Amino acid sequence: QVQLVESGGGWVQAGGSLRLSCAASGLTFRSYVMGWFRQAPGKERDFVTAISWSGNTKYADSVKGRFTISRDNAKNTVVLQMNSPKPEDTAVYYCAADRRTNVILTTRFAFDYWGQGTQVTVSS
Repeated sequence: QVQLVESGGGWVQAGGSLRLSCAASGLTFRSYVMGWFRQAPGKERDFVTAISWSGNTKYADSVKGRFTISRDNAKNTVVLQMNSPKPEDTAVYYCAADRRTNVILTTRFAFDYWGQGTQVTVSS
């Protein structure tokens, strides 16, 4: 059974930093593209960033230069480092896994497995 468990969400002041982690189990981690999506109240679930097994990355324009994704294939974890967050980054953040291995797609429909989400609130 595949499980993706996010941690590290919470409250942060604008301009600060926050680190989200996702622990994966029940899948061959290195074979998956790992991504982060977010969903604000009343809005769609949007792509934030993703990383392939080899370390290729993609970022949404809104977070480029502020957020960094990384993965540890030995520990089956993926991390989202959020620097200089803004109030508009407030959302529930979801970890996701796509079995395409080395092709990064930014649509949520490409991802096969999801975590339960973790709330991030950025205050001004």
